[in-house]
Amino acid sequence: MARSIVHIAALIAASLGCVAGATAEELAPYNIVGDGIPQSLTATPGDAARGRALVLTRATTCILCHSGPFPETRFQGDLAPDLTGAGNRWSVGQLRLRLVEASRFNPETIMPSYYRDDGLVRVGRNFAGKPILSATEIEDIVAFLATLRD
Repeated sequence: MARSIVHIAALIAASLGCVAGATAEELAPYNIVGDGIPQSLTATPGDAARGRALVLTRATTCILCHSGPFPETRFQGDLAPDLTGAGNRWSVGQLRLRLVEASRFNPETIMPSYYRDDGLVRVGRNFAGKPILSATEIEDIVAFLATLRD
């Protein structure tokens, strides 16, 4: 099992080299309150349809580890929580913080911190000093995950 987790972590790192969202944008400031980031990173609502598309693309690696209510998608992961009902289990702020800085909840997680640019290890040179996803992409994914209710 430990060997397969290391293998998955390597696949995640390798696949992040093809993420289209990585830009040199400046990170929007945010405040962590309790176990979430209550305020949007963009001050505008995310688009759930775009968020769904991002979750299902192999570029973001979400479904490499997670599964969910995606019958059209084969080979969903089973290393991380099923995303079915994510909108019931976590608030929008909690979802946002999980995407921004997953290691805050579990320091040993293999889930990337999608909206950080510092304090990271084993970052490809194309991603050094850049977030993996833009603030808009984070908000789109949060909007989609919030719709996943039992």
